[in-house]
Amino acid sequence: MTVFKPRIASVLWLISVLGMIGCAQSGLPPAAVKSPEPPPRDLLAEMALLAAGTDGIEVQPLPDPELEDLLSDAEQAIVIRDLSTADQLLEQALVLRPDHPEVLQRRAEVALAKHALDQAETLAIASWERGPKLGPLCRRNWAAIRLAREVRGSVQAADVARQQGEQCTVAAPVRM
Repeated sequence: MTVFKPRIASVLWLISVLGMIGCAQSGLPPAAVKSPEPPPRDLLAEMALLAAGTDGIEVQPLPDPELEDLLSDAEQAIVIRDLSTADQLLEQALVLRPDHPEVLQRRAEVALAKHALDQAETLAIASWERGPKLGPLCRRNWAAIRLAREVRGSVQAADVARQQGEQCTVAAPVRM
């Protein structure tokens, strides 16, 4: 049996007490845990999903080659998320055709992607007023309006836009 000197025993006792104190919880409250920010919404992707559908009727304006080129280039810029270039190209298209519903809607979509919600809604409404009341463009108009209202927190107004968008789809006539 080993006999400890009183001094060594005191040191060992002190170390064990300090060890227990270190394991005890402190009186400080735990640090507040911040929940991670949700990822930003991809409003363009959401709009494309909302506007998807099949139609028995599709309204297409007469082609305008110069306008089609600008719209095609703008669409490519939108795909790679170069929104400033897309906006410039669509601005040029509006100089050619100031009230063209497709151009107005594409500008609305770019504004939506930039979270310029008021501008997006205004442009989509202008497009709807000048464009067809049925088909894909109509659905895209109301999808943009719905998302702008939804993101702003206008739940009832967004629901009205959803209902309007549902009226844009017409079933194909039954042929016998």
